[in-house]
Amino acid sequence: MKKQDLEDRNPSLGETVTAGIRRLLVEGAFTPGQRLSEISLCERLGVSRNTLREAFRTLAHEGLVTHQPHRGVFVTRPDAASIVEIYRLRRFIECRALSEAWPSHPAVKEMRAAVEEARTCRERRDWQAVGTANMAFHGAIVALADSARMNVFFRQILAELRLAFGLMADKEWLHGPYVEMNEQVLETFEGGDTTAAVALLEQYLAQSERIVLAAWERQASL
Repeated sequence: MKKQDLEDRNPSLGETVTAGIRRLLVEGAFTPGQRLSEISLCERLGVSRNTLREAFRTLAHEGLVTHQPHRGVFVTRPDAASIVEIYRLRRFIECRALSEAWPSHPAVKEMRAAVEEARTCRERRDWQAVGTANMAFHGAIVALADSARMNVFFRQILAELRLAFGLMADKEWLHGPYVEMNEQVLETFEGGDTTAAVALLEQYLAQSERIVLAAWERQASL
């Protein structure tokens, strides 16, 4: 049976491919403004161009990619307004999820695993992988809310966030400090002081927002 016939029989394939590209964005596989090659992505994901284009349409609706007529599909370059909105949503979602959770929630183990992964990657000085572990940590915070819909929505937010991170050249300066901050938030939460953990997370997000906005301003002035 041909690959296209298999795809036509599987209505969820487009969603799977969309999720796969979104995951690559979260992992920092693409940079803002990068042109996405249909041929390369089709080979990488093992799908047809029709399926890939379906995924592109969804990602364009989410604001993660931009179609430019006669030029192709490009990874979206975040603007200042979108960065501010991303952090407003993060404060609302993450801080609320943390404030209403119990330290014995299963997602806490995911938070711990992400912290340990980040420490291991830091030892290798693999700063892109540190950033990916950081994404996993914040995804685990949202998982504390026990909402499958929220988890799906937040993965889109993380993809946009990673694009904003892509504006910064110095990945060590961007990701390095947050390894210890993540652990501090986690240990405070595990110790039972939820109020203090939320306060730490709020400070953390405010600092991160300032850094990313400053990077955007530098890029915009070039």
